[in-house]
Amino acid sequence: MLEQLRGVFKRRHPLDLWHHEFYRLPLASAESTVGLETRRADDALYYLVRFKAVLEPKVHTPAPVSFEALLRVHTPAYVESLTHPRTLAAIFALEAEEVEVETLLASIRLACGGTVEAAQRTLATREPALNLLGGFHHAGPGRGGGFCAVNDIAVAVATVRAEGFEGKVGVLDLDAHPADGTAECFAGDPSVWLGSINTMSWGALPGVDEVLLPPGCIDEVYLAALVKLLARMPEVDLAFVLAGGDVIKGDRLGHLGLTLAGARQRDLKVIAHLEGKPQVWLPAGGYGSHAWKVLAGTALALVWRSEAPIPEGYDPLAARFTSVSRGLSPDALGSQPLITEADLAEVFGQRPAGTQKLLGFYTAEGLEYALEAFGLLPLIRRLGYGELHVALENVGATDRARLTGKDSRSGERVTLVELEVERRGIGGGSFLFVNWLSLRNPRAKFSPQRPQLPGQEVPGLGVAREMSQMLGLMARRLVLDGVAFRPSWYHMAFAARHSARFVTPVRQGRFEALVRDLRQYPLLEVTHAVAEGRVRLNGEPYTWEPEEMIQWLNPHTDPQADAAIATERASGAPRVPARPG
Repeated sequence: MLEQLRGVFKRRHPLDLWHHEFYRLPLASAESTVGLETRRADDALYYLVRFKAVLEPKVHTPAPVSFEALLRVHTPAYVESLTHPRTLAAIFALEAEEVEVETLLASIRLACGGTVEAAQRTLATREPALNLLGGFHHAGPGRGGGFCAVNDIAVAVATVRAEGFEGKVGVLDLDAHPADGTAECFAGDPSVWLGSINTMSWGALPGVDEVLLPPGCIDEVYLAALVKLLARMPEVDLAFVLAGGDVIKGDRLGHLGLTLAGARQRDLKVIAHLEGKPQVWLPAGGYGSHAWKVLAGTALALVWRSEAPIPEGYDPLAARFTSVSRGLSPDALGSQPLITEADLAEVFGQRPAGTQKLLGFYTAEGLEYALEAFGLLPLIRRLGYGELHVALENVGATDRARLTGKDSRSGERVTLVELEVERRGIGGGSFLFVNWLSLRNPRAKFSPQRPQLPGQEVPGLGVAREMSQMLGLMARRLVLDGVAFRPSWYHMAFAARHSARFVTPVRQGRFEALVRDLRQYPLLEVTHAVAEGRVRLNGEPYTWEPEEMIQWLNPHTDPQADAAIATERASGAPRVPARPG
């Protein structure tokens, strides 16, 4: 794979890169509400370092931008307002109660600091620099919006100017949205050229060479427009490139129609045009699972001028968690040898005396250690919960784990994670069966942007993918065949559809037909329609069937089951929900 990424033995080009663990914004609801992929920087960095596209000594940790630097661009009143939860809540589409000002503002200042340092470095080296979080182009001097609290481009320009830089600046904004905040920041400044390609007109932006493309615009049309814009771009002494990930077809907020290959060609054309010039690259927007691939692809283009695609099925989170798991010793997790006298006693229905353990393997301290190593406890702390503690309880064949923490505002101890598991034989295998998993963010509230799903008491923590990976790794460590659960609601099965399937082939076929026939409706509407009996199967009201779903850890094929699934999927009348009213 390494040679594929490098292309045909192309030489490595220098690239300095900025990243911080706080680049994962503490926004528990961002992924579910708007598709903002808060793991983007972490996923891209892991991939780039894992395959040696970026050397670790070239990965820099930024310092937070100073308030002095922010005040060169933003008004004092606005900067002061950033310390208030309501201001940040409006910018990031949150409820004010959910905002932990200190940690969110820390992420913002670190990202802006990374852009400032990248500008300083590229002016010194004349080599490209990439900040893995930045491009906050909707922030103006006295306002924020669209997930942009400060305008890091304008702050970086103001900083290097204060340090003596007097050259021409070019800002090439290739995010799918208009550069409204950046245009405000540089209004009337003839030393800055701002060019933009997007698909949403928010009114004329004075001083911007703006190209508006139709929604769904494909690679060829976009790239032709880019070539023309680059031809109009004046000679500059410092360039900022916003290589937006929201240009990809299917992005939840972007509305363009580029492929990942088209986004890579976009970057390569800009790189060729700016060859030899100081340049800072920023990821800007990206609202979906493709966002990290666009960002990692930008780095591959800068380092190797590579067109090689990132493997479609590669999952950086799974790879990263697997690597972390290998470094966790059984002793640290609290285990004893896998088969002990206590285990034999448990098989015969007797609970061994002594320390309580989850599945006879994990102590409470061991689970806390694992949650810390996988990064979940640090993230939960940044959401505003401290004094995190795991407690275990054994009831018959079922084991329960509960993570509690103290709300930093109310001082109340609250339950954040509840897990109930057991070993169970299903469908010819032995599985880690999840009876119950609840991820709870008691501080958050449901809203029109974050509606309540069936079965939810409070909104989630935004770590469902992490917990799913951890459960799979637990099953592997316990030498089980996989993970199983019984989805009580349609949306639970829908979330697991790519990795798990129902044990009964006919049941899986019906589920796949539901997914196929209801794909034009929002998931929230579908899950409520199914729960309320408003979906019809062959003309009759359909009742949700909460049967077991299983996820095999290793490849598992069953041609007869596959044939039965296909037959059921193809049979019957369309399943269409009857709309209320």
